[in-house]
Amino acid sequence: RRERQRFVDKNGRCNVQHGNLGGESSRYLSDFFTTLVDLKWRWNLLIFLLTYTVAWLVMASMWWGIAYLRGDLQQAHGDTYSPCVANVYNFPSAFLFFVETEATIGYGHRYITERCPEGIVLFLFQSLLGSVVDAFLIGCMFIKMSQPKKRADTLMFSRAAVISQRDAKLCLMFRVGNLRNSHMVSAQIRCKLIKSRQTPEGEFLPLDQCELDVGFGTGADQLFLVSPLTICHEINSESPFFCLSQRSLRSEQFEIVVILEGIVETTGMTCQARTSYTEDEVLWGHRFLPVMSLEDGFFRVDYSQFHATFEVPTPPYSVKE
Repeated sequence: RRERQRFVDKNGRCNVQHGNLGGESSRYLSDFFTTLVDLKWRWNLLIFLLTYTVAWLVMASMWWGIAYLRGDLQQAHGDTYSPCVANVYNFPSAFLFFVETEATIGYGHRYITERCPEGIVLFLFQSLLGSVVDAFLIGCMFIKMSQPKKRADTLMFSRAAVISQRDAKLCLMFRVGNLRNSHMVSAQIRCKLIKSRQTPEGEFLPLDQCELDVGFGTGADQLFLVSPLTICHEINSESPFFCLSQRSLRSEQFEIVVILEGIVETTGMTCQARTSYTEDEVLWGHRFLPVMSLEDGFFRVDYSQFHATFEVPTPPYSVKE
């Protein structure tokens, strides 16, 4: 069967685009800092370079303008003449003075004199503006680099989900794993069933979301994720899959969205990993291969078998039947 459009990709990316915002797009500018952080890296770097380049050129032009209006560009800077900024004769020298001041390099060749009140005011304005720009842009880059999105790449989900019996109950199961030795603190997992349906009143609900119980009442949704775990959803009379059988699975259209959340132990930031399973990725009558083995003094996880399944005898009937 040809792969259909997903609501959530296997890598966790949500296939939703917002359009026709109209006047609501101004909300992005009201929270410009978050908008800047959400941009892709290439746009962040471009804004970073352009902001500093434009600020440097504008401020250097203002220093050159002061020197030009005072006539410092035509006068020889010596003991008989005190310029606003010593040794500024043209725009490149004004630009170098600004960069030396902004970066606090201080080579000592160019310096502002006390007989230039307009230069002192510009110097104070430059110091305040530089601090604001540095705090805004460097803070934005730091937050973007410290985002825990890449941590989600080391959280694994099995490529397929399986339906088989466990403890004499028909269950939908999938596997999750953590590739790093650092733990996910307070890890919690949730599942959503995405399926279109029509209400008894005739209202059509596209992509209706329904919660799948993965142990909320018993606390099984709170994970101690130090080794791969098999997450289990019991199919009972309260499950949306109560009428699902092996035959009806072939004609169904649904998507199971899995959301794993937790706190990264090393940074203390909240991380979220997502994936999804369509009806084509649910294997009836299968079970996951074991991946844990006891070695000399430790437990070993074989991730080469993480996605592997094998067939087990499973009734082809639904729980209702």
